[in-house]
Amino acid sequence: MKTQRDFTKGNIWSGLFYFSAPIMLANLLQVSYQFVDSLWVGNLIGANALGSVAVAGTVIFTVLSFILGVNNTALTILSQQKGRQDEKGLKNYINAFTVTLTWMAFIMGILGYVLATPILNLLGTPDAMLDDAVAYLRINAIGILFLVGYNYISTVMRAVGDSKTPLLFVAIAVCLNIVLDPLFISGFGLGVHGAAIATVLSQGLSFLFGVLFIIKKKLVPVERPRKPKWQEVKLILRLGIPSGMQMAVISAGSAAIMSVVTSHGEAVVAGFSAAQRLDSLILLPAHALSAAVNSMAGQNIGVNQWDRVKKIARYGVIYNTGITLIFAVLIVAFAEYGVRLFIQEPDAVQFGSEYLMIVAFFYPFLGINFVLNGIVRASGAMYQVLVLNLLSFWVLRFPLSYFFSQWIGEQGIAYGIGVSFLISSVFAYLYYKFGGWRGKKIFPPNKTKKSTV
Repeated sequence: MKTQRDFTKGNIWSGLFYFSAPIMLANLLQVSYQFVDSLWVGNLIGANALGSVAVAGTVIFTVLSFILGVNNTALTILSQQKGRQDEKGLKNYINAFTVTLTWMAFIMGILGYVLATPILNLLGTPDAMLDDAVAYLRINAIGILFLVGYNYISTVMRAVGDSKTPLLFVAIAVCLNIVLDPLFISGFGLGVHGAAIATVLSQGLSFLFGVLFIIKKKLVPVERPRKPKWQEVKLILRLGIPSGMQMAVISAGSAAIMSVVTSHGEAVVAGFSAAQRLDSLILLPAHALSAAVNSMAGQNIGVNQWDRVKKIARYGVIYNTGITLIFAVLIVAFAEYGVRLFIQEPDAVQFGSEYLMIVAFFYPFLGINFVLNGIVRASGAMYQVLVLNLLSFWVLRFPLSYFFSQWIGEQGIAYGIGVSFLISSVFAYLYYKFGGWRGKKIFPPNKTKKSTV
């Protein structure tokens, strides 16, 4: 229990730093997980195999998006319960989320397996990549329960103010993946199939360890799963459906952008795939801060401490801007070298490098979106964040990437995406500043604590 933090009191700046740092490190390990997977696939099998994994990965995120959106709702509800110091409510909602997410994982896994080929064809996956992409997608669909559980237990721990324990779970998955990837890809000669199997096994073993660890250490109030109360399920669905739709909008938007990429040929697909692995490093602070401010703001909103919520948002934006710019400089400086870690084909390397150099310095604006949307989401204003994401992806990012790529060629993909980051950050700020999200109430007011700065 010593690893858990109460964010309704104490210094906000240091709290944000020490809470977000383990999340950032966990995200770095998660990126290294994908990095290692892509590194082995790209070098042991080739650029087409890497492209297959990237296209299938986009679909996997789409299939998982609704479930992960509900998982994000857990961060809001559980953090508010933690801030209110409602032990019984915390236990009840942990159980309700566990049951709900398990059922959703089974349903979405079946859909992902059955619809793998039609979806990949819809995305315009090149024929040379299709078979491997289908295999990779189906194997991951079978193991979707592990991925959902693997993320859920980390969310529960962060909601109660513990960002260090989830780091252990991610580290286990990464270490397993480093060992299992080359073993299954090359040692057993399974190629892309082996990469998918290694991923599922790594996440599954990490998930099982996490469950046993939490139960043994009694880190959160858990019990044997039971049928949840209807009012608990109703709240989960009321917030979870729009939250899931947020993730669906993001992932479907990413899939739409991938369709723009695939229209430019195999070299662009491979280069874009390699670049995505690298520019994800730039987003590490933004992802970490989004989760951190969601939990921190959620605890304070639970006890109506709005002055602290305002400071959390301000410090989150400052922190994001500074560190993301540093990451952007490093990525740009080593863009070509980074891309060559995955692929060697000259045309693919050239596109991947140019893409990174164009888009890197736009990512601080995307980080502003993540931070401010995390604050708004902590209040339970899920529909409002859904609208902001619809605007960001379908009104801005996808149309602009398509328009710029038609106007100036394949480099236009990066320009369109970058400009969309800038414009959408303006809308996120305007809603945070002037929107009505502060009036959203999930639970009755808790009068046990007074507002403090």
